[in-house]
Amino acid sequence: MGSENPDGADNQQERLVRIGWVVGFVDGEGCFSIGFVRQGGGSGRNGYAIGYQVTHEFVVVQGARSKHALDELAGFFGAGQVAVNRRSDDHREDMYRFVVRKRSDLLEKVIPFFELHPLQTSKAHDFDCFARCVRLIAQGRHLDRNGMIEIAEIAEQINRRKSRRDLIRILRDHTPDTPRLAG
Repeated sequence: MGSENPDGADNQQERLVRIGWVVGFVDGEGCFSIGFVRQGGGSGRNGYAIGYQVTHEFVVVQGARSKHALDELAGFFGAGQVAVNRRSDDHREDMYRFVVRKRSDLLEKVIPFFELHPLQTSKAHDFDCFARCVRLIAQGRHLDRNGMIEIAEIAEQINRRKSRRDLIRILRDHTPDTPRLAG
């Protein structure tokens, strides 16, 4: 229920409460992910010249009974999508994912929001690494071996359970030096 005075203190208080809810919800349930997918090169595939595609996504997952919270996030950011993630195990409800993958939405909406309203848990470090990687990708650094190594080294800090050492070793030892491509 909104205030009758849209510019008044009540409205500002409501906005601050909503911002706090978003920050707290993402602190508890959000994930900032940088991934690497092996890709073949070839003509017309300049973006994969070094053999890997780098991916980025901001995700929040909830059970079906709490899907409305994900819809709230999608509306709040004006980006991303909410999709079902069907379960095949013995759980009774499907999971839903709010995900933002579009680089421009990450750079223009998600990253600036969390820079202005910082996360409060150890997830703040994950976010900082994620933001650095997305910005490097936006600069085209993922198109050359050294840039990809830099991104992989930063991404390794996000999810310590998933080492990027093998990827970094492969990039350093088994990929040719490729010229930086415009893109």
